[in-house]
Amino acid sequence: MSDFTRVAKTSDIPDPGRKLVEIDERLVVVFHAAGHFYCIDDVCTHDGGPLGEGELDGFAVACPRHGAKFDIRDGRALTMPATKPTMAHEVKLVGDDVLVKLTAE
Repeated sequence: MSDFTRVAKTSDIPDPGRKLVEIDERLVVVFHAAGHFYCIDDVCTHDGGPLGEGELDGFAVACPRHGAKFDIRDGRALTMPATKPTMAHEVKLVGDDVLVKLTAE
């Protein structure tokens, strides 16, 4: 888990937009917002909902199940019913490739 994995081309993800990817059997969502790329687990910490299916508003994504919002930049829980953050992962660009490095659990 110490290496970066290529997950997309920059042109694959519109701004604003997202792409669900699997890295080492882990589902994560790569977001493109305000010219930057971010990556968080595709898991709402309230009930396991798929954050990749939620509505994106600025830097906040809402879980489609109960509306808990998370900051896509760092995984912070922003609203109830979630009280714990979801895992955020490091993203870097190399040319037009988007690469993600999973954070150790």
